[in-house]
Amino acid sequence: MAPAVQFRLENAWHPVEGDDCGAFVFTLVNLSDVALADFKLAYTSLTRVKDTEEPILENAVFLKRNANFHQFAPPAGFVLEPGESWSFRVGGLWRPAKHRTDGAKSAYITLSTGQHAAVAVADLMLGGGHSAPPPALLPEGQVTQPFAMLPWPETAELVAGEGFPVALYPAEGASLVELRAIENVLRLFCRLFAVGHAPLSLAPVHQGRAVSLKSNEELGASAYRLDFAADGITLAYGDVAGLQYALTLLSQMLHGARTQPETFRFPVSGTITDKPRYDWRGCHLDVSRQFFPVADVKRLIDILAWFRMNTFHWHLSDDEAWRLEITAFPQLTTLGVLRGPDEPLLPQLGNGAEPVGGFYAQDEVRDIVAHAAALQVEVVPEIDVPGHSTAILVALPELVDGQEAPDSYRSVQGYPNNALNPAIEYTYEVLGKVFDEMVELFPSKLIHIGGDEVAANTWMASPLARKLMEQEGIEGTFGLQSYFMKRIQKMLADRGRKLAGWDEVSHGGGVDPEGTLLMAWQKPEVGLELASQGYDVVMTPGQAYYLDMVQDEAFQEPGASWAGTVPPKHTYTYEAVAEFPPELAARMRGVQACIWCEHFLTRDYFNHLVFPRLPAIAEAAWTPKDNKDWLRFAAIVRLSPHY
Repeated sequence: MAPAVQFRLENAWHPVEGDDCGAFVFTLVNLSDVALADFKLAYTSLTRVKDTEEPILENAVFLKRNANFHQFAPPAGFVLEPGESWSFRVGGLWRPAKHRTDGAKSAYITLSTGQHAAVAVADLMLGGGHSAPPPALLPEGQVTQPFAMLPWPETAELVAGEGFPVALYPAEGASLVELRAIENVLRLFCRLFAVGHAPLSLAPVHQGRAVSLKSNEELGASAYRLDFAADGITLAYGDVAGLQYALTLLSQMLHGARTQPETFRFPVSGTITDKPRYDWRGCHLDVSRQFFPVADVKRLIDILAWFRMNTFHWHLSDDEAWRLEITAFPQLTTLGVLRGPDEPLLPQLGNGAEPVGGFYAQDEVRDIVAHAAALQVEVVPEIDVPGHSTAILVALPELVDGQEAPDSYRSVQGYPNNALNPAIEYTYEVLGKVFDEMVELFPSKLIHIGGDEVAANTWMASPLARKLMEQEGIEGTFGLQSYFMKRIQKMLADRGRKLAGWDEVSHGGGVDPEGTLLMAWQKPEVGLELASQGYDVVMTPGQAYYLDMVQDEAFQEPGASWAGTVPPKHTYTYEAVAEFPPELAARMRGVQACIWCEHFLTRDYFNHLVFPRLPAIAEAAWTPKDNKDWLRFAAIVRLSPHY
C-alpha cells in the first residue's frame, strides 16, 4: 500500500509573448505529512505538449508523452516537504488553452518505490487575462400556443382547456399491440420522471379521459393524427412507431400542464397531424473514452425515445478502449480496456492512479438492443477502423508490421502508429470474426466502421504496406485506406450488411456509394460533396451538432473548441439541408447529435453540455423548418428529462 498521502495539482495557462500557444504553470502541493524525493508526476490533458528533443520547460524534467498522457520529474535532488509546493512551467504546446477544461483532467504521482498516489485537480485557471464566466445559455422563452410538445408537430390547431385530465386511458376495444404501446410509454415516463404523476393508465381513471385508438396505414410510417374533444381523444396511427410517438406527445402535454399550469394547458378540442421531417434522427455516444454502465446507456436511449429520435449510434471502440465482448478474441476486453499506470494502456482523459476498465458482455448488448427496439430506436454499432485502433493493437500485437518503426507517425490525437495495417492479411481475418459476432448481436443493416482521422503519413514506413502499394498500384495513405475500406465493404456485404462511416471513408477513391451511408462531421459543406459523389448522408457537423463543443466563448465555459463555439440557439436554428440542391436532397437522410466524451468526466458535465442542445437537434430532425420557434423551444425544453 502506498502511504496515505494527499496532493493537489493546481494548473494555470499564461499567454507568452511571441508564442500564440502560451504555457502551463503547474503547482503540486504536498498536503501530507510525508516528504517526497525521487518522484514523478503524470497528468492527462487534451492541450498536449509537442514531442521535441528539448521541451520548453522550467524547473522540471520531461519524461514521457503518449497522446494526452504527460509525465515529468522535478530537478535532481528536489525534496517536496509537507506543506510545501513544487511549481514548474511547460511550454511548447500544440494549441492555446481557451477554456477551463483545457488543462489537467487528472494526475497522479509515482513514488520512489514505484507505487502510485492520487493527485486531485480542478479547473484550469487563466493567468494574465480576464477569466469571464459564461452568460445564460437560454432566454426565458415564450409560448404563443400553451402546449408542451417537443419536438413540435407538423400541424397543431388546438384550443386550450381550463383543466387537465388526471390520466389518459384506452377506450374499450384496444388491441394487445395498442395496450403494449401504452405500457411502454408509461414505463418510459416513469423511468424519466420518477416523481412525476403517471400520464397514462391501462384502466379507466376517475377524472381521466379516454383515448380511442385506430390503425390507419394510409397515414404512413411514423405518422399519427390526434383529434381532441371534451369527452375523449381519437388517436389514429400509421404504424406502431406512430402510435408510440403520439402517446409520447400526449404524455408530454399532460406532464407540462400538470407541472407548469401557469404556462401550459391540455387541449379541449382541436387536431394534430404529424410525421417526422427526416428518417434518421440520431444520437451518437462515445463509450471508449469514458465507460457508461448498461443502466446509463439505457437512460440515454430513453431520453432519445422521449424526443422521438430513432437511432442510437454506439461508438464502441477507439484508441482509449475496445468495449464490445468478442468471444473469438477475449484479449480485446481484457488487455484492450485497461488503462492505468501499470496497465496495457496508459491513463488518458481523466484517469489517474487507479486502473479503469469496463466493457459490454454480449448478453448486456442484447439487453440494450432489445430495450431500444421496444422504444422504436435502432442501435447502429461502430468499431472505429483502421485508425483510432491503439486499443486493438495493444490487445492483438500480431496486427503490427514488426518491421515498421514503433513511432513512425503520430495520429491526430498524438498516439503513435494507431492504425490497422491494410497489408497484413490477419487484419481481415480478425475483423471477419468480429463482424460474424456483431451481426448476431445487432439487427441493424448498417455497421459503422469509422474510417476517420487516419494521419496523412500512416503506413508509409511499413515495408508490407509499401509492397502492397507496388503490387496494387496504390498511391499514398488514402489509397491504402480506400483499398482497406473496399475489402471491409465486401466483408459486410457477404454478411448481409451495409457500410456506414465518417466522411473520410470517401478519401483516396472511397468505396462503392450504393447503399453506403456517410456522416459529414468536419464541416457542413462536406455533406454536399458526399451527396454529389452518390453517397447517402447524415449531417452531423461539429460546428452545430457536436455536443462536446463549448456553448460560449467565455473562459469559464467547459468543453472543446476545435469546431468553434456552438451556443444552443445555433444548434437549434442550424439547417442541415440548406446547401443541398433539389436533385440531391433525397441523399440527405437526416441529422445526428454526437456525444464525444473526452470532457465528460461527471454526470453534471454531461447534462450541462448535452442539454438543451440534444432536444434542439431532436426538433431539427422532426419539425418542419417553418414550424421551428426558438423562444417557444426555450420555454418548453426546461421540462426535459436530464441524464
